[in-house]
Amino acid sequence: MPNVPGIRIALLSLLGACAPPRPVAPPPEASASPSPPRATDEGMWTFDNLPIEHLKRHYGFAPSPAWLEHVRLSAVRVGGASGSFVSPRGLVLTNHHVALGQIQKLSAPGRDYVRDGFLAATEAEELRCPDQELRVLVSMEDVTDRVVSAVDPAAPLDRQNRQRQAEIARIEKESSDRTRLASVVVTLYQGGQYVLHRYRTYTDVRLVFAPDLQAAFFGGDFDNFTYPRFCLDFALFRAYEDGRPARTEHYLRLRPAGPAEGDLVFVAGHPGHTNRLRTVAGLQYDRDVRLPASLDSLSRRRKALAAYAARGAEQARQVQGLRFGVENGVKATTGYLESLRNPAVFDRLARAEADLRTRIAARPDLAASTAGSFDRIAESLREAAARQTQSVHYPLGGSRLLGLAAQLVRYVAEIGKPNDARYEEFRDSNLDSLRHHLFSTEPIYPELEEFLLAGVLAEAREALGPGDPLVAAALDGDEPAAVARRLVAGTTLADPAARKALVEGGRAAVETSGDPMIAFARRLDPIWRELRDWHESRIQSVDMLEGRKIAAARFAIYGRNAYPDATGTLRLSFGRALGYSLGTTRVPWKTTFHGLLDRAASFDDRPPFDLPKPVAARRAEIDLGTPLDFVTTNDIIGGNSGSPVINRQGDCIGVIFDGNLPSLGWAYAYDDTAGRAVAVHAAAIREALRAIYRAPHLLEELGIP
Repeated sequence: MPNVPGIRIALLSLLGACAPPRPVAPPPEASASPSPPRATDEGMWTFDNLPIEHLKRHYGFAPSPAWLEHVRLSAVRVGGASGSFVSPRGLVLTNHHVALGQIQKLSAPGRDYVRDGFLAATEAEELRCPDQELRVLVSMEDVTDRVVSAVDPAAPLDRQNRQRQAEIARIEKESSDRTRLASVVVTLYQGGQYVLHRYRTYTDVRLVFAPDLQAAFFGGDFDNFTYPRFCLDFALFRAYEDGRPARTEHYLRLRPAGPAEGDLVFVAGHPGHTNRLRTVAGLQYDRDVRLPASLDSLSRRRKALAAYAARGAEQARQVQGLRFGVENGVKATTGYLESLRNPAVFDRLARAEADLRTRIAARPDLAASTAGSFDRIAESLREAAARQTQSVHYPLGGSRLLGLAAQLVRYVAEIGKPNDARYEEFRDSNLDSLRHHLFSTEPIYPELEEFLLAGVLAEAREALGPGDPLVAAALDGDEPAAVARRLVAGTTLADPAARKALVEGGRAAVETSGDPMIAFARRLDPIWRELRDWHESRIQSVDMLEGRKIAAARFAIYGRNAYPDATGTLRLSFGRALGYSLGTTRVPWKTTFHGLLDRAASFDDRPPFDLPKPVAARRAEIDLGTPLDFVTTNDIIGGNSGSPVINRQGDCIGVIFDGNLPSLGWAYAYDDTAGRAVAVHAAAIREALRAIYRAPHLLEELGIP
């Protein structure tokens, strides 16, 4: 996720590395219920801790160590989402909507790859993406003992948090210096376990293929998070090393035969964030404070972007990707909120905590170790609620130019500090990735920048009042539109060379810069820092350190047989290709191209249900009985987009691109009664490349006849 100025209220991912490698110990796993469920396919499992006995008992199959290693080294993190290698020449399969940001950045007036799609006929025609990054998880190492032993339990919580962060920074740096791999310490089980992940990183990433938007997103926002679906939501990147296609020993073979209904399937991907182990106080905070505020902000942004798009065709093109992201966010956040407002769901989660607390109280040792922990977390969240409006509006998010200015101001200040005293994103282990994005060549549109900046400034003034410290510093008595116009017109930060010159010039260059956007960010930086520092010392420290005590109690009570909440890191889920009941009817496990044509015809070919032009042009060549999309019971969440669906043989039989509406509740509680993951079928990928987009060279590379 790109950095924006201000704070990130979500807990920061923790990075790091360690000295002598040792394998990841089987974690003491926690559960949100008295005993982890085993009758369902619930779970986003780490690769070192799968429920092997459950798989053997229910499916008669358990992945071998070689199978798991092959899948792990074939799985790819694509920005904040997922993908997989599908050829020995670095070809990466992901979703169109995951690739959308890069497709947008590669487009220009008169060259709309989002609307029209893109196909490179040769490797020489593949387009280098401005700032795409791919990561492959190479190794995992348990560093829990080292992180925990670096913290003085008698110190105040904010000091303990700084000690924890400093040790993580040291672990990161040691590993990245020694291995030259990106090194990330991942926090699992609310601080119950710390695991060092080492990644191979690719920053030369090129677009190979993308379908037209209508084929990828047929039905638009109406059909988003629904099923049945009729989308070709896939795209192909290629990873390069030293100017040549990367040689990828591990890759998944695409198998168009796909699954039969009821077949066991796996999903390997990077689920972003779940809250299944959150305390009841945290759930109440999400339900009553955080999610409503997020939904309000997203709804405002959706309305604003629609107004900008209405200015003209070029303006609409500029914000296609932004609008998709915001509309997706509105629908997803609405689903999360509705799940917490559902008494049955909330009561289930509350009963799980009540059971845990009863069991803790029955154990004097656990009662002593967690004394006051639940109350302190609740109190910290009351503090967070009191500053929620600032947390929403202080970042002034949306303007790329302001985001760059804020990063530059903070970069030169942080880089002069010891590595273990910096903000996380400025630690040595993260600098290559940070610079890759900081010097991106993505196009920046002044009219859009001015519109977005004026909008967030006006929203901040309305929400916080003109006397708020940030509003006063930002506007200085002027109008938001005038401030935005002056800043955008005067800045040179749209030029990557200007940004690079400021970085190379260091603190002196940034502090003396006359660029108005840099000066604006310098003025606001102390206010942003105060809120972030407050959050880390008053909210994050309590959540992490008291949460660890509760996690330890869970471990002692429930044992080692559950999975951690999603953290944006590689996980494996298992499930079945399976339809479901809805009301009094049955929903089929798969759709076909016949269904696509029927749905378009049923809406008289009116947008957003109009038949994609390439499909209409070549419908006579398409085998309309080919499976198009399908559903599974695999446990997924946002971030799993682009994840390969894998069969027992370790072949790719589809790619996850969505979940249906009931699956949105999985952020808090899994239920496969009607909740389903939605995937593009491998047969649809073959049919699209064969009949619709005529890419025989890609079929040959994929090994598909």
